[in-house]
Amino acid sequence: MRTITTPAQIGAILATRRKHLKLSQAAVAEQVGLSQNRLSVLEANPSALDTKKLLTWLNALGLEMTLGERATSKPKVEW
Repeated sequence: MRTITTPAQIGAILATRRKHLKLSQAAVAEQVGLSQNRLSVLEANPSALDTKKLLTWLNALGLEMTLGERATSKPKVEW
């Protein structure tokens, strides 16, 4: 599981997973309902992705999204 704190990380994860599965942008774009060109743009700039498309894209790549509370405890320092 990865912690994501920036939109750029989402794009990198989506592109890496797509390549790992040996899928072309065109193949994933067809499953997601986008053009290959638009998918390419969104891999580079995922901040323009809406939630519905993101979830569809994740499903197409066999990924899921889990949300949880951020760990807020500070590490204990022992002397």
